[in-house]
Amino acid sequence: MSTRDLHILLDSPSDRRRDRLPMAALLALSTAVFITSLTETLPAGVLPAMSGDLGVGESAMGQSVTIYAIGSALTAIPLTAATAGVPRKRLLLAAMAGFALANTVTAVSSHYPLTMVARLLAGVAAGLAWALLAGYARQMAPVHLQGKAIAVAMAGIPVALSLGVPAGTFVGDALGWRAAFLLMTGLTVVLLGWIVVSVPEYAGRRGGEREPMLRALAVPGVAPVLWVTLVFVLAHTVLYTYVATFLDHVDMADSTDLVLLTFGAASLLSIWVVGVRIHRQLRALTVASVLLVALAAALLAVVSDRAAPVYVAAALWGLGWGGVPTLLQTAVGDAGGDFADSAQAMLVTLWNVAMAAGGVVGGVLLGVIGAQAFPWSVLVLMVPVLLIVLVARAHGFPVRRATD
Repeated sequence: MSTRDLHILLDSPSDRRRDRLPMAALLALSTAVFITSLTETLPAGVLPAMSGDLGVGESAMGQSVTIYAIGSALTAIPLTAATAGVPRKRLLLAAMAGFALANTVTAVSSHYPLTMVARLLAGVAAGLAWALLAGYARQMAPVHLQGKAIAVAMAGIPVALSLGVPAGTFVGDALGWRAAFLLMTGLTVVLLGWIVVSVPEYAGRRGGEREPMLRALAVPGVAPVLWVTLVFVLAHTVLYTYVATFLDHVDMADSTDLVLLTFGAASLLSIWVVGVRIHRQLRALTVASVLLVALAAALLAVVSDRAAPVYVAAALWGLGWGGVPTLLQTAVGDAGGDFADSAQAMLVTLWNVAMAAGGVVGGVLLGVIGAQAFPWSVLVLMVPVLLIVLVARAHGFPVRRATD
């Protein structure tokens, strides 16, 4: 028997499977990410109709986005700790069932307080799901493909922002805002069946053992990633939340959908690049992301009086931002090691704190300085982000990953 024949015999189907990603399962996780992201931002596209039906002002209705982020921020850590022993598939199904319930209540509610309770419930489900999803994707893949697996799972974010929100707005305009939320419920029900069929089960921590959060925070590298998460997401959210206001300021209000489409398309390209290169170049990709977002902000700050630079800036912004969720979730998972679940939960909490704070900070900037302050604020915030990434070369954003 030749060496080649022996290699073929030894290269069993199970060995070959270990070199491939379980795409059906990962796309189910990506759809879960899409649902969580779109559920959070959907009210922004149908705000006038919701506020009119529920008899409150648009400012009050806008808090339905804020309360979602607050629900995630307040519950991600305690729920992750409390459910450490629960099998992962069962936990994911419970979280997504929570979305189906919350979106259904939102769709049929005629009372503002009940709607806000439903939005809070959706945020709680999101906090649990987000702390679970990146780790789930990592478990499904061999070590050398874990970054790519997380990239596939996180692709739901730019799809939701660039395509989901406009599509939800279109459905809301055509059939009413309640139909848009019922459509979300229907999609979630389909996803529940998809998860049952294609997503593998993994056990929780043995005996329900819980991870002390402070011990995870003390692991070298975790704190720098969390700081980068807080400041980077804050910078992005300040601009993204008020992008329509900024575009109106530069006389491009009618082009908001095209600018966001440009951003979303570039984000998808960014996710692909990150997925291909992250295993070997996590640090370089993170530095590039920071610089691209900073360059986009600088372009908007100084030459936004013409349409072409705005579209270029939107493309640079998307290229910089699209892979950030994958980069940060991978970095904190690598740094966390045995405490990866707790580190992920803290990242989710800070992510949502930054999103809630971004709306507040952006509102203050708009009232005190005006819309021109948004790109400058992003540029300023990118400075400490870049410094932390550059300094954390041993842990957090290492020159060489432990899996290399």
